[in-house]
Amino acid sequence: MFKNIGKFTILILLTSCATIVNDANVPVTLSFSDGSSGSCKLSNKRMQYQVDVPGTHQIRRSDDALKYDCKTDNGKTAFGSIPSEIEDGKLAGSVIFFDLGITDSITDKHRTYTPNFTIPVK
Repeated sequence: MFKNIGKFTILILLTSCATIVNDANVPVTLSFSDGSSGSCKLSNKRMQYQVDVPGTHQIRRSDDALKYDCKTDNGKTAFGSIPSEIEDGKLAGSVIFFDLGITDSITDKHRTYTPNFTIPVK
């Protein structure tokens, strides 16, 4: 009986690979292509932030794109999105540990955004 409980406990502990080892947030460094300063509204389905650019910000992981709507200090505007990507090896680990990525897909901790992004400004 205790053998089965031990196996079950190990299985539970290992079933969500990225959920266990990944933080809910990922650092993203933003800058404007013309080198100016300003601010951006960032959003995905899990959060909304108002941030200063340039700068590095902790962004909540999500499976949807990180949308930005920005304005530089000299009045230029920019909007667009940064795609969400699957972090290398995280989903594969979940499949190996038998949860088939279900836990990670609920928490989105297997997703990431590019760590450095230059926002194009015209």
